[in-house]
Amino acid sequence: MPKTWFITGTSRGFGREWALAALERGDRVAATARDTADLAPLVSRHGDAVLPLRLDVTDRSAVTAAADRAVEHFGSLDVVVNNAGYGLFGMAEEATEAQARAQLETNFFGALWVVGAVLPHLRARGHGRILNVSSVGGVFALPGLGLYHASKFALEGLTESLAAEVAGFGIKVTLVEPAGYATDWSGSSAAHTAPLAAYDGVRATMRRAAPVRQDPAATRRAILTLADADEPPLRFFLGSGPLDLMRTVYPARIAEWERWDAVSTGTAAGPAVAGAATDGGRSHG
Repeated sequence: MPKTWFITGTSRGFGREWALAALERGDRVAATARDTADLAPLVSRHGDAVLPLRLDVTDRSAVTAAADRAVEHFGSLDVVVNNAGYGLFGMAEEATEAQARAQLETNFFGALWVVGAVLPHLRARGHGRILNVSSVGGVFALPGLGLYHASKFALEGLTESLAAEVAGFGIKVTLVEPAGYATDWSGSSAAHTAPLAAYDGVRATMRRAAPVRQDPAATRRAILTLADADEPPLRFFLGSGPLDLMRTVYPARIAEWERWDAVSTGTAAGPAVAGAATDGGRSHG
C-alpha cells in the first residue's frame, strides 16, 4: 500500500531527494518549505500526490495546522521526517544570543513541534514512523560548530526518550545520522558568526579537515528501506565514514572514563562527601 509522508524542508537537499524517492514509487507527500514556490517542480511532476505546505517549523501553531491539513487532505500519515535545519558556523564565544537561539529554535524545537503535532494522528491509527534527521555531528563534536552540535545532541536525547515513550502505540522512531553530503547545509542555508581573530588558527585547522561531500541522491534507497523496515533501528548512520569514525571515538571515551574511574568512584565515599558541610542541619550539594 502507498504510504503518506510528511517531510519538512523539502525545497532542497535530503528533503527534496526523499520526497522524490517516495513519490517516484507511488507514495504521497505533504511537502513543507518556507516558500512553496520551491515546491513547484514536485507538484508539476507528481500532481495530486504532492500537498505543498508553506511552513516555518519555529512557528508551533503553524506546524500543528500543517500536520492537521496533511491528514485532512490525505486521510492519514505514515512516515514523518523532521529534516528542516541549518548549520551555524562559528566558535561558541562568537555566537550572538539571537544566533544561538535561532539555531536551537529550528534544529531542535522545530522537530519537537512537529513530533507534538503528528503524534495524536499516529496514535489514533496505532502505527507510524518518525525519522528525526540528526547528524554524525549529533554523536561527536568538532570545533567551530558548537551550537549546531548542541542542537543535534539535544535532538538525539529527545529522540531516544521519545522512542521509548511511543513504542507501545506502534510508533517507531529513528535518528538518521548523515555523514558529509553535498547539500545546502553549509551553503546558502548556513549562518556564520562574526569571526574573532583569536580563533584564526582553529579555523585554518577546520578548513584542512573538511569532510568528503557525498551525493544526497544516493540516499534515496536507504531512506525508503528504513521507512519500510518492520524493526527499524533507533540510530542509523547514512553514508560512508561514520562507523569507522565511531570505532575510534567510542573506545577513546571509554578509555578516558576508565583512566579517571579511581577518582570518580573514590569521591563517592570520600571524606568531603561523607562529612558534607551543613548549615543548621541543611546539607549543601
